[in-house]
Amino acid sequence: MNFDAFTLATDDTRQVLDKRAQPRRTAPPYEQIKRYVLARVENGTWKPGDAIPSETVLVKEFGVARMTVSRALRELTNEGVLTRVQGSGTFVAPRDYESTVLEIRNIADEIAARGHRHTARVLALQTSDDAAALASLGVAHGPVFHSRIVHCEEGEAIQFEDRFVNPALFPLYLQQDFTVETPNHYMVRLAPIQRAEFRIYARKPDAYVRHHLDIEIGEPCLMVERRTWVGEAVATSVQLWHAASRFHLAGKV
Repeated sequence: MNFDAFTLATDDTRQVLDKRAQPRRTAPPYEQIKRYVLARVENGTWKPGDAIPSETVLVKEFGVARMTVSRALRELTNEGVLTRVQGSGTFVAPRDYESTVLEIRNIADEIAARGHRHTARVLALQTSDDAAALASLGVAHGPVFHSRIVHCEEGEAIQFEDRFVNPALFPLYLQQDFTVETPNHYMVRLAPIQRAEFRIYARKPDAYVRHHLDIEIGEPCLMVERRTWVGEAVATSVQLWHAASRFHLAGKV
């Protein structure tokens, strides 16, 4: 081994040893507290609406100054993870569900994309001669098909779907199991949509919708009315009710 090679090897070894001897950098204390809180929110230990430990408890647990704990909680509040109520404490913020109104998406796919579980409760699956429904579908004579379904994310109701369907386009609609496949997915699978129209309202739901969304009397909803076409025929007319406190609508053009 020549001298230059030996020197190079020695220098490389010294650099490795020097790096090992250097203490590992740790996150600032406030950041450690943020990670602690986030971990428990994300793994479900602390659920939306749950109170988290007080600042006094966190100060003792982490052995830091109160201002350090306050900074961590303040930043998590600004990030929408927590909500702080004067005189009551700090709570895990409710989940804020988001959908788009500029593209027709399957709600089960939206929920799956968030890493959550979709379930559905079928409240009604029947025929109907409702005059307004026939007019909306452009059908001269009934009956048409009618379904009412509550869509849930991790067991929490986030959408009440009240749908009328053109039986000429989907004659087997009433035979489907909509706890397994959503109406949206079923219809798009059979007949791709050519066009759609939307209207969005802020409305107070009736007692039936309010009960199945599990919301308080007086809480408003965002209600989307939507019609979709297959060819020249209206395929479906649907009202989608969302509790305002748990859902908002967004889109990009």
